[in-house]
Amino acid sequence: MAEQNTVLCASNKYTQKYYFNPKFDILPQNVKDELKIMCVLFTEKAGGILSVEFDRDGLLELRTEASDSDAGYDEIEAGLKIRELQDTKRELFASLELFYKVFTSAGRIAPGE
Repeated sequence: MAEQNTVLCASNKYTQKYYFNPKFDILPQNVKDELKIMCVLFTEKAGGILSVEFDRDGLLELRTEASDSDAGYDEIEAGLKIRELQDTKRELFASLELFYKVFTSAGRIAPGE
């Protein structure tokens, strides 16, 4: 059985909900706030669902998907916005990857849940 990614947070335009994985409550509030703003703004502009996940190697992945009936979702625009986030949030993402690797190796966070 393949290991699953660990979801850090996600935003859903359809349900207008934001999810933050409680396993990461140890993160500073300003980081949690920045992630929330980033995810919600993304789905408000691009539509669909955005999830921020750690892969099995501890690398951060931004995944987006949309309902087939979402006429307002533009896959190309979403891809461009993800690349923009990867560029503008590079330092934040690198810090989160380091945090994840340190805390999983110390057993404070179990990967793949």
